[in-house]
Amino acid sequence: MTPVTEVAPGVFRIADTCQVYVVRAEQPAPDGTRTAVAVDFGSGTVLDHLAEMGVDRITDVLMTHHHRDQGQGLPRAVAAGIAVHVPPVERDLFEHVDEMWRTRPVVNDYNLRQDRFSLLEPVPVADVVPEYRVREYGGVAVQVVPTPGHTTGSVTYVVERAGRRLAFTGDLVYAPGKVWSLAATQWSYTENEGPAMTVLSCYLLMDERLDLLLPSHGAPMDDPQHALGLLASRMRGYVDSRRPQPWDLRTRLTEPFQRITEHFLLNVSSNACSYVLVSRDGAALLMDYGYDMTTGLPTGTDRASRRPWLASLPALRRDHGVTDVEVVLPTHYHDDHVAGMNLLREVEGTQIWAPENVAPVLEEPLRHDLPCQWYDPIPVDRVLPLGETFRWHEYEITVHELPGHTLYAAAFEVEVDGVRVLVTGDQQDGLGIPGHRREILNYQYRNLFRITDYRDSAALYRRIAPGVMVSGHWEPRWVDEAYLDMLAQEGDELVQIHHDLLPLDEYDLGADGRLAHIAPYLSQARAGEPARFTVTVRNPTRADSKATVRPVLPLGWRAHPDEVVVALPPAGTADVDLEVVPTGPGARRRRLAVDVSIGDLRLGQHAEALVDVTGD
Repeated sequence: MTPVTEVAPGVFRIADTCQVYVVRAEQPAPDGTRTAVAVDFGSGTVLDHLAEMGVDRITDVLMTHHHRDQGQGLPRAVAAGIAVHVPPVERDLFEHVDEMWRTRPVVNDYNLRQDRFSLLEPVPVADVVPEYRVREYGGVAVQVVPTPGHTTGSVTYVVERAGRRLAFTGDLVYAPGKVWSLAATQWSYTENEGPAMTVLSCYLLMDERLDLLLPSHGAPMDDPQHALGLLASRMRGYVDSRRPQPWDLRTRLTEPFQRITEHFLLNVSSNACSYVLVSRDGAALLMDYGYDMTTGLPTGTDRASRRPWLASLPALRRDHGVTDVEVVLPTHYHDDHVAGMNLLREVEGTQIWAPENVAPVLEEPLRHDLPCQWYDPIPVDRVLPLGETFRWHEYEITVHELPGHTLYAAAFEVEVDGVRVLVTGDQQDGLGIPGHRREILNYQYRNLFRITDYRDSAALYRRIAPGVMVSGHWEPRWVDEAYLDMLAQEGDELVQIHHDLLPLDEYDLGADGRLAHIAPYLSQARAGEPARFTVTVRNPTRADSKATVRPVLPLGWRAHPDEVVVALPPAGTADVDLEVVPTGPGARRRRLAVDVSIGDLRLGQHAEALVDVTGD
């Protein structure tokens, strides 16, 4: 095979461990040099053929996905001063891939994703590519289209050249109706997330009016509609062969919204459920926005297994008259409810308005030792006071505190189309049938569930008297008195169960058993420089008491003060501020703790925090 082939004017294919493409800028750079960008990099052979392509230098490499055959030569690119740009959720598999190799389970392993086909050593990354947008690299305008399938984070790059739209598709498609690897699409042990995502990605690319497909493996395809349509059809048959019932993926993409009322919609394709309030003038307000258009969640909890995207929004505009996605409200901070919010802000200009008890967790996730948090801070544009009502277009929306599923949660009450709607997040499943099936109360102790939360929420529902309650993962529940009675009974029973099982008369340890915690829970500090922590201590008795707090530190570290005695009112709390100076070489997740006694109750090293230390 000829190493270099011109596949379009100024666009070249280099045969390597994968097909590497070089797009030459149509105009010289200001310094007169002829610049170009590369899509994927293979072993780096491309650098030996620049003169053949009329290129003086490659300015940027755009990676379609993280696999080793696409980028094993990236160290050579970095050495040549070429900036490396990668898909957003796969950045860690380039820049911090050594951490994946250090922690990746290999014994009794049920994770089938091909993350172990990543680079052997990390490479520096200049930036992530901007999905759904166009950015110029080295004088070449590039559109970035999310196309999961071969990997969760895969993207396609679209470039216009000589009046034609060229798509660099990575390993999404090998040839008409074929893929380079089915094994790569198997992301979990028994499910079909990758193949189903391949179908959706084919449909989405078919809407891009493409003229030429340029795959990482395989020959160029000059009839994209046929190539992608045939692959979608065949892969749909593959997905159905592994499911008890056929899965209508085309309808999932074209009709993701179900009407609850005329102007209140449920996104049935998302995980968790997202709701849309539509105003008369075409503006939309979303309630929760996590993983849009999912086909299931892949094995693993690393960033590269959790991909937010905006696949349902075209249908929202096309079928429901939406012109702007103005605002999104989170019911709580869990990733499946908020993962897509930063992307909404970046692409749509959507503002994030959050209840006052949820906003601090979104903005400083590492400060809190809580499960299911999104990886990045989510800035909040407007903080909504609990118990108050705000106006958005013609709607009045009331924010209610709703602890239970998690301490940091809220419900939204709104009157729409003559129906009082209450959005409750993940509080309960809404499937209970009085006299036949109990309601499932969705509480977890690490979410800081409190014993009386469900009794209190039942009283709230009674006071609001909603016509319909909508939740995070279940069908809308039309409400009657019998259902409210059942929730009240189950709330009382839950309180009794915990009183029967826990020594609450002697020590009220709470449902979570946590009498002290340290914030921030995960932080970074520089050796030799002070870092500040706050220890919050709670009194488990009904009498005045004193708490003694002693820092427990790695060898050589210093703390001030080294012991604190603080007064605690009955069932009350107090904060203790500590200044800690780490020492020694840089290290990841050094542990500090506090030894706590409250009155005669010796708790020992009751709470810990983790510190990433950079060296002197």
